[in-house]
Amino acid sequence: MAALTHIPVLLQECLTGLQIKADGVYIDGTFGRGGHSRQILSKLGPNGRLIGLDRDLTAVAVGEELAASDPRFSIVHTPFSRLLDVCTDLDLVGRVDGILLDIGVSSPQLDEAERGFSFDKDGPLDMRMDQSAEKSAATVVATYDEKALAYIFKVYGEERFASKVARAIVKRREVQPFTTTKDLANVIAGAIPGKPTPKHKATRCFQALRIEVNSELEELKTALASAVQVLAPHGRLCVISFHSLEDRIVKNFYREQSQGEQIPPHIPLTQEELERRRLASATLELVGGAQKASDEELNANVRSRSATLRVAERLPYTPSSSLASKEE
Repeated sequence: MAALTHIPVLLQECLTGLQIKADGVYIDGTFGRGGHSRQILSKLGPNGRLIGLDRDLTAVAVGEELAASDPRFSIVHTPFSRLLDVCTDLDLVGRVDGILLDIGVSSPQLDEAERGFSFDKDGPLDMRMDQSAEKSAATVVATYDEKALAYIFKVYGEERFASKVARAIVKRREVQPFTTTKDLANVIAGAIPGKPTPKHKATRCFQALRIEVNSELEELKTALASAVQVLAPHGRLCVISFHSLEDRIVKNFYREQSQGEQIPPHIPLTQEELERRRLASATLELVGGAQKASDEELNANVRSRSATLRVAERLPYTPSSSLASKEE
């Protein structure tokens, strides 16, 4: 039932961005409850193939049910940072036609109190995307010193009062340990000056804890680099992010990969030669700009308001010997 109630964000935009070929090979690096995957499968023919990845055991169980009913689909219990390893094992390096990454926490994870991602419903301090992982939010809150806590709140949560929050947490845990999300949220809110706001004062710090527990930014950086290696020429990479930290990483990566080799300004090369060098070393070409949810989607799914989709295409491979022969 969870698979049916989950609403995939920017669905049509992703399907358009992937340019799905009936006999293509695709990877959904964040299977979740399969909303995007099912629609990708609906565009594939009998010879098409879709591999789902997810580190959430509940998501993997849903994926296994789908795999049992559709031989074109398979699911792997792994974080998307292992994209290259998975494709190496399946002999798909350089042969993947499209990759979709829907970054961040999923709606089912937020809605399940026992997962501890949200303070709207009181639950244990967990926040692990992979339930088999050792480090949880409780581990971070109980063992990180004040300086380390302040760092993650400031850097991953962009919380202005990170030091005050860290100090309050350390002071409180000396008397009584934290065990629930609402308990922690109340202490965080109490440490942040000012009147209550529509957006709960603990929101940024909870985001920071989740990112720290799951190493989300490092996972994203590794996955982006891997995607470039496994995509086929003209393969598409679609990444959906939900906050500025993620989107900045994606945007900067796309830009760097599309610019290719940076030639010092004093090197005497014509514009044609500069462009040839760029194409020889660049790996991605940007496809349009950042895409946001339409008014219609926002009305149907308020959680899509912060989603941003960026699409890039893998440029054809240019052997280095080819460039050298042209310059000789």
